[in-house]
Amino acid sequence: MTRPRAPLAAAAIDLPAGSPGGSVELFHDLYTGDEPLIPAKPLMLTPPNGSATVPREIGLLDVTGKCLDGPAFWTYVTALQRSVLSHLAAHQVDVLHLHHLAFGAAPALARAFPRHPSIALVHGTDLLFAATHDTQRQVLLATARGANIICVPTPAMADHLLRIAPRTDRRKIVLLPWGVPDHLLAAPPALGPRHGGPLRLLYAGRLTPEKGGRALARAAASVSGVEWSIAAPEAEYAALLPTLRKLRAHVSYLGWVPRRKLWQTFGRHDALVMPSTTLEAFGLVAVEAQACGLPVLYQPVPGLSDTIGDSGLPVDLSSPHDLGPTLAALVRDRGALEEVRRRGYRNARRFPLSSTAEALNHLGAQLA
Repeated sequence: MTRPRAPLAAAAIDLPAGSPGGSVELFHDLYTGDEPLIPAKPLMLTPPNGSATVPREIGLLDVTGKCLDGPAFWTYVTALQRSVLSHLAAHQVDVLHLHHLAFGAAPALARAFPRHPSIALVHGTDLLFAATHDTQRQVLLATARGANIICVPTPAMADHLLRIAPRTDRRKIVLLPWGVPDHLLAAPPALGPRHGGPLRLLYAGRLTPEKGGRALARAAASVSGVEWSIAAPEAEYAALLPTLRKLRAHVSYLGWVPRRKLWQTFGRHDALVMPSTTLEAFGLVAVEAQACGLPVLYQPVPGLSDTIGDSGLPVDLSSPHDLGPTLAALVRDRGALEEVRRRGYRNARRFPLSSTAEALNHLGAQLA
């Protein structure tokens, strides 16, 4: 018996192809590759100066003028809409995947194909920007109102959405966790040798304000007996560097590490730290670290508390008085990390990417 054809989705995210971050990794995981998990026409912005290698499946929207507020934003959305229509015709797609409820791609797709059913996917930054930019709040409200289904990766994101858009029809909201590639769960990289020296802690990801870079710098400056490493985009690390120098924090900068190389890098550390200050939509890098056998120490913010829970170590990473004794205890008793490692392995296996894609295909089939 053959499985029915999954509906073909139009999916767009108004970030330049090659941008760092979990949202882009998820986008690639779902829609690109030799056998994409979701049949789709994925679209992203053209990278500046041809600076990125772009998967052949991704169509490039050659649009400039990205902004957040006022008339210029709507001019940008109109330009995006025109570019979308230069890539796609209405008869070529069955359903819209609106990644981020705010920003430009969601309204551009919705305006380009007003008769198509749509699934909106909350990413987290859309909620953060809607809380601080009136135009983005209006976009979020319109997207939430117009979408047939709204997928949230954690219950905390549903709560946050409803605080911003309390009139949202709760029956539209579906819990759909993000996923870790199945091949990583099946065959994670080998762990490096354990040792009794300093605790080796890694931060990996963006260093935008809500990620807790300043708290990370203070911790690196105040807690002894720890080797700190940071893998982050170069420009964002450069912005944090004056703070690191002012505090005399000693860290090893690894550069922006490609994803598969990052999985190998996990095995050369003792724990991943997640000092996010506000929220995380899901915490994909943390779950991938767990899949690779790396324990996670995290600030218990909304999103991460749902995804990681007691499979990691919640700790106030902004407080050296809290963090110092916790790290000292881990140095004395490495067996405690082994138990966290085992819990992390089990937790990561709750989130196979194939289940995420299967659920999205099923939701699309209900609408198409």
